[in-house]
Amino acid sequence: MNLLTMLSLAVGLSMDCMAVSIANGLTMKCLRVHPMLRIALFFGGFQMLMPVLGWLAGLSLRSLIAAFDHWLAFALLLLIGGKMIHEARRREGSCERTDEKMKLLVLTGLAVATSLDALAIGLSLSFLRVAIVTPVLVIGATAFALTLLGIWVGFRFGDRLERYAELVGGLILIGIGLKILVQHLLERG
Repeated sequence: MNLLTMLSLAVGLSMDCMAVSIANGLTMKCLRVHPMLRIALFFGGFQMLMPVLGWLAGLSLRSLIAAFDHWLAFALLLLIGGKMIHEARRREGSCERTDEKMKLLVLTGLAVATSLDALAIGLSLSFLRVAIVTPVLVIGATAFALTLLGIWVGFRFGDRLERYAELVGGLILIGIGLKILVQHLLERG
């Protein structure tokens, strides 16, 4: 697999991470390095971990995961997006609110939901007998960088949409969940 193919794959896999990070950036009242790095490390880390797990699992696990991965991603994004919309109705204007929202469980749920496609890529790479180390490093670094960019973009637009930022963020997450579900159902149909 050449570098251009790996980069294209990494960017494609990172688009959900970027969209979710834009949604997170929209809800931030303060742009601080620590929360940004935490989100980027989770997203980049899971984008690295999932292909490795898929690669190790091989093709036998694919049929089990393929049956419900889209539903799992949809449910996680729907729940988290719905929570954001609910909280948009109870606005408080402090920086701590964003940090509280990105607790470990929520952040893990978002990272898992946005990296399920990477699991399938790992399965494919295993089937094609592609060495996993270089693609995983490129995928993780790309997801990390695009997540940071997404948070910054969301934060910048959040000032203009302050009143609706959390609502928009929640709708984005639900939209991503619907996209994953519909895309998977159309592929099966």
